[in-house]
Amino acid sequence: MTEMASTRVAFGEALRDLARSGYDVVAVTADTSKSMCVDLLAREFPERWIDAGVAEQNMMMIAAGLAATGKIAFASSYSVFTSMRCCEQLRTFVAYPFLNVKVVAGLGGLTAGIEGVTHVAIEDLGIVRCIPNLTILNPSDATTAWMSVKAAADWPGPVYIRLGRDASPVIFDHNYKFEIGKSVMHREGDDVALIASGLILFEALNASDLLAKEGIGVSLLEVHTLKPLDKESLLEIAQRTKAVVTVEEHSIIGGLGSAVAEVLSENCPVIMERVGIKDIFAESGTPEELRQKYGLTSINIAETVKKILKKKGSI
Repeated sequence: MTEMASTRVAFGEALRDLARSGYDVVAVTADTSKSMCVDLLAREFPERWIDAGVAEQNMMMIAAGLAATGKIAFASSYSVFTSMRCCEQLRTFVAYPFLNVKVVAGLGGLTAGIEGVTHVAIEDLGIVRCIPNLTILNPSDATTAWMSVKAAADWPGPVYIRLGRDASPVIFDHNYKFEIGKSVMHREGDDVALIASGLILFEALNASDLLAKEGIGVSLLEVHTLKPLDKESLLEIAQRTKAVVTVEEHSIIGGLGSAVAEVLSENCPVIMERVGIKDIFAESGTPEELRQKYGLTSINIAETVKKILKKKGSI
């Protein structure tokens, strides 16, 4: 049975652990201390927590002010708010002056489906990716979420970390090597490159195993850092396989698929398919229902790989 754990809890534990270790961290929330598990820090270090109420723009400005005094400020709310409602504050008052603010964005992708359409964040990474000076992390499970928070605390300048909502499959243990800006190869094959980011990596891993049973060699690359992108690994895998499929729990516009296409079109044009949310608004529902509806399943990923292999064979 697959172990399950919450990336939000992992964030709260990592933040508390940083404070215990002597990091000068502070947390600012927007009436989200419990839902984003910042209460784990607040109970032990109440002087390190400020709640701005339901005022995400104020939350971001408070975090900017704290960072300007030398603190490592963590601003924590939901992805739709950290990317859209706070966009100007994130751009002008955090990223432009290169302040040490770490934005932790929960309920990313389809994980907020039961909260309603207004909370489903399928555009957030595309919105923040075009902001200069901003590092973007998209961990794949609770283990890598903990590691991404620790890495962000040691990384200079603003960082955006996307998390999920409920417990999700634990894929890795603490032997996993998390390095900002460096992708991780999980499978190696010469037929096709499968490139995934975030919690959907679990489905991509299952898809690669399904394809391996059919004799299809898949190179599976995990891109946990959307910015700065690991161009070297992308180009190596594309040059070797000549066929690329990206997988993301995000709109295919602006996120991983767009980022990979930008690199490949300028340096190594190959045939490519993007698995993600098409140019539509996602509906409400459980994450499982929504992933099924929008084709974010291991079976659909495997079918997409077979489709692109037919194109590759016809060239």
